[in-house]
Amino acid sequence: MGVLTLHAQSDAQFSQYYEVPAYYNAGAIGNSDLLRIRGGMRLQWMGIHGAPRSFVGTADMPLRLMEKRFAVGLVLQEEGIGLYNNLALGARLAYHQPLFKGRLSAGVGLGFIDQSFKGSDVFLPDQDDFHQGTDEAIPTNDIRGTAFDLSAGIMYTHPRFWVGVSVNHINNPTMRLSSEVENSTAETGFNYEFTAGRVGYFMAGSNIPIKNTLLEVIPSLLVKSDLTFTSAEATARLRYNKFLTAGVGYRYKDAVSIILGAEIKGFYIGYSYDYSTSAIARASSGSHELMAGYSLKLDFSDKNKNRHKSIRIM
Repeated sequence: MGVLTLHAQSDAQFSQYYEVPAYYNAGAIGNSDLLRIRGGMRLQWMGIHGAPRSFVGTADMPLRLMEKRFAVGLVLQEEGIGLYNNLALGARLAYHQPLFKGRLSAGVGLGFIDQSFKGSDVFLPDQDDFHQGTDEAIPTNDIRGTAFDLSAGIMYTHPRFWVGVSVNHINNPTMRLSSEVENSTAETGFNYEFTAGRVGYFMAGSNIPIKNTLLEVIPSLLVKSDLTFTSAEATARLRYNKFLTAGVGYRYKDAVSIILGAEIKGFYIGYSYDYSTSAIARASSGSHELMAGYSLKLDFSDKNKNRHKSIRIM
């Protein structure tokens, strides 16, 4: 009986990372007085069979308990890569403390990761110099496993800038993948495991108004590392009248991106296109990403004819 273990980063990649900060940092929730919802889909490396297809959804809002400010949120992520599929669902809780002219928040994330492999679609050709027709280490049944996931982060938010550090998959969750087919593991002699590697993030951004105009410059930065592989990307956007946004981004030794966005009456939609700067550009026409969302400020004041009792901060 053997154990086949795969170690990998299970977090998906998004060029519009600044729209879903709670995905990377458990402390990045409730930093406005809004119920904020975001959802995004990324089609990576178009033209390459089995390339990543990713979805992310986040929702968060502030609340007050015992005269203290807290925030709650939810994060959902799903990604398919070849025959692998991972699903992560987690809850976020953060505590906010005023500091200088801004707010410091510290949060934790609790959830689970579900990893699956579609072994029924495995095809190993016979009579080939480069493949073995029967490899016992490769499952031929569909297998899946689930594990508890833990994350934590802190973020400082100021009217003109924000910065945060976080660690996802603190407990290095390991999924023991098994099949619903009886005795399938015994037949192959292997147990299969997938470990979501611990990964750290640094995020920062700013809003810089251009004097005497309706324009503002919005730079941002995301660095992620598992101490073996490190990635960094920077984005510079220009926003007009808090309505239309356009910008460019660069991911070190990977891709350049063009970003467009619009926000009106709480609704947001954003699009980005990535063109690879690596050799993968020879096989791919690029990556497409779409983000959408809605922000809602509830009115529980006396002037609201449909009054509600709420602990939500207004």
